[in-house]
Amino acid sequence: MDIGQKVKVIRLRDRVSSNIAQKLGKIGIIEGYKVTDGKGIGVVVKFDDNFSTWFFEDEIKPA
Repeated sequence: MDIGQKVKVIRLRDRVSSNIAQKLGKIGIIEGYKVTDGKGIGVVVKFDDNFSTWFFEDEIKPA
């Protein structure tokens, strides 16, 4: 997955806050990467409402 690519949130691995849970099924744009706690690389996604957060790669798919 590349920076600038549109992606859709398809699942959430862990319990998350309600503002992140509301992004399930939404489309955003990859704006960067995040090194996680040794279990992989996270992808930072920005949504239309300017909210951004990171997801594991298996939580998103190309839109």
